Amino acid sequence: MQFLPQIIFLIITLVAIFLFAKKANEIRRNILLGKDEDFSDNKPQRWKNLILLALGQRKMFANPLVAVMHLIIYLGFIIINIEVLEIVLDGLFGQHRLFATLIPKGLYSFLINFFEFLAFGVLLVCIVFLSRRNIIKLKRFVSKDLNGWPKSDANYILIIEIILMSLFLIMNASDTLLQLRGEGQYAAHSTGNFVFSSMLHPLLNGFNNQTLIIIERACWWLHIVGILAFLNYLPYSKHLHIILAFPNSYYARLHPQGTIKNMVSVQNEVLYAMQPETAPADAAAPTSFGAKDVFDLSWKNLLDAYSCTECGRCSSACPANITGKLLSPRSIMMKTRDRLETVGKNINTNKQFVDDGKSLLHDYISVEELRACTTCNACVEACPVSISPLEIIVELRRSLIMEESNAPQEWNSTFSNIENNFAPWKFSPDDRDKWATDIA
Repeated sequence: MQFLPQIIFLIITLVAIFLFAKKANEIRRNILLGKDEDFSDNKPQRWKNLILLALGQRKMFANPLVAVMHLIIYLGFIIINIEVLEIVLDGLFGQHRLFATLIPKGLYSFLINFFEFLAFGVLLVCIVFLSRRNIIKLKRFVSKDLNGWPKSDANYILIIEIILMSLFLIMNASDTLLQLRGEGQYAAHSTGNFVFSSMLHPLLNGFNNQTLIIIERACWWLHIVGILAFLNYLPYSKHLHIILAFPNSYYARLHPQGTIKNMVSVQNEVLYAMQPETAPADAAAPTSFGAKDVFDLSWKNLLDAYSCTECGRCSSACPANITGKLLSPRSIMMKTRDRLETVGKNINTNKQFVDDGKSLLHDYISVEELRACTTCNACVEACPVSISPLEIIVELRRSLIMEESNAPQEWNSTFSNIENNFAPWKFSPDDRDKWATDIA
């Protein structure tokens, strides 16, 4: 029975790690269902993007106040997890505040005080963010895009953060109070009081030592089990961007915004028609154009979908969305991820994808949404983690037009004029300069 707590802790930890790794591998597989694309160029610039966009959150600072609050949560998530290492080692070896015996007391006290400062900051910022979503109700947080699970997901994450930070502070408060009372192993590892948790001592002073031990142990177990549960919640949540923002920033496109990728197969078809001698003997006609389902998108587009923070900055910047059109770039990313998750579940069930009679185009994203896009790149510029809804929109629109001949009459007239007259206007190229005749 002496080692029972360590055994229970080890089992919980291993199960949590296994479940997270299993889901993470499924997400990786789903992303790689997309077409291959090479992003091995200009590695120095890519590392710079990772540091500035993901680590430094450069784009967030367009709104400094919100950026600072987000940075507090972000730093809290990363740095406070150093404290989790001590909890894990304590749990595995049956110790109490192991690091307090390994590093100087002053350094240990500084670290825990710093963690508490971050924990208190995270707690306050989460309350502010909950208020922004549910009381102030900022426009981009009350959009119909977020109806149902997405709205609940955002609230759950903030509430979980508040609970975890509160458990951390209460754990420290009960621990240091037991130290002051000279209770057993707590007194043996005296650390002194910490800045924020010591403020809770008056609330705990009325409890006897045995009750305080139960409170401290309960907070310890709930804190670490909560973190492991949070780890396994991430892959099902929009907060997966905490992890995927880093590779997504690294693999961001480096060409100028507004550059639309040409279709090599179409270019070759035109080239072979004009210069038949350049056509290889085994040249085959393209099998498809654009994208109808997630399999036709690139793996980077699918990584974008999983990296979406659902913050709504893209939709707030979108002129089509602002003027009441059906298009919402955030919704495009969310629907792409939903479709990809459905495909993944299909593969899990059948060991391979079995046609379900659905596709990203039409079943998830409508023609009206796609036609509303002006390809202005506002959504791409606004995204803090380098996501491009525009690429997905363009690929789906290519499929609509080139596979289904599905375009408004006005577009078809323009296409016909370009094909016949080499310009959008309906008159002969020979007459194009007649407007200047009377000038002379």
